[in-house]
Amino acid sequence: MTKFLAKLIIVIVLVGGATGWYFFHGASAAGSNPGKTYYFKVTSGESVSQMASDLKSQGIIKSPTIFKYYAKFKSLDSKFIAGEHQLSGSMSIKEVALALTSKASVDQENVITIIEGWKISDMADYLSNQGIVKKADFLATAKTAKWKSQYDFLADAKGSTLEGYLFPDTYRIFKNATADDIVKKMLDNFDHKITAQMRQDIKSQKKSLFEIVTMASILEREAKSATDKKMVSDIFWKRITAGIALGSDATVNYVTGKSEMRPSTQDLANDSLYNTYKYRGLPPGPINNPGLDAITAAIYPTKNPYYYFINDLKTGQIYYGKTYDEHLQNVRKYLD
Repeated sequence: MTKFLAKLIIVIVLVGGATGWYFFHGASAAGSNPGKTYYFKVTSGESVSQMASDLKSQGIIKSPTIFKYYAKFKSLDSKFIAGEHQLSGSMSIKEVALALTSKASVDQENVITIIEGWKISDMADYLSNQGIVKKADFLATAKTAKWKSQYDFLADAKGSTLEGYLFPDTYRIFKNATADDIVKKMLDNFDHKITAQMRQDIKSQKKSLFEIVTMASILEREAKSATDKKMVSDIFWKRITAGIALGSDATVNYVTGKSEMRPSTQDLANDSLYNTYKYRGLPPGPINNPGLDAITAAIYPTKNPYYYFINDLKTGQIYYGKTYDEHLQNVRKYLD
């Protein structure tokens, strides 16, 4: 063997060894985002190259090349399992590749979407229809007394249920989640959304969070846009200060179970504290679970000169009036 050939072999061995070490080390190095959870979808028939590119673009791995090398070395090409996989940010490329070939990492969560303005009963129906939890179980666990000791913001809550405090949002929950798990996640979200500054501003206004949530629940039904919610909020707070009835159709509909644009004479005669045509001030409690726009509007109303408004529920358009005569003119013009 010539010296040249011997040197060439040595170089090849060294380069091969270095390359092998590089890929082995790169594949085994821990991920750089410990504590972060990723949800990565593998599509049936997807190429390893495309998969590697997507993993890189989502920040799950750093080197698509090492991922492809490892997949080829381990003959994983045909073993990747279609579906959404739950991955940890601390996983190495090796662990990511193996996880994507395991049914154990296929997402064990459901996604649920709770709509602004839903009552607890609406949530219970939805969760039951989705096969998440039984309606009776959700209603039973959404009781104020059960959670008051765990959440300070429930201190002034007066209702027997958590109506108003189950924050509407999109949630990821484990497929074996209980009603307690879901309620806790929603209460935690509410606690997070209502910032320290918002709580301080409520206190400065000499209002309680319970009053704010109650008002917000009415605004959620009375106005569609964030702008109108803030306008109507000022009108309602002014009415309370002036001793004028709120006259909210939404609170009457809460009693009757209807969704009429204009409650009937019989509806308006209903002797319930939720009938804000008959009784002054806020109703006894929230009539639904409001979203952040409505809660923000209740805390930070837009000052305006109006005391009256009518709502065209078909178009969402609101017409404002400064006086009762102007209000009646709007009614005749836009609603009759």
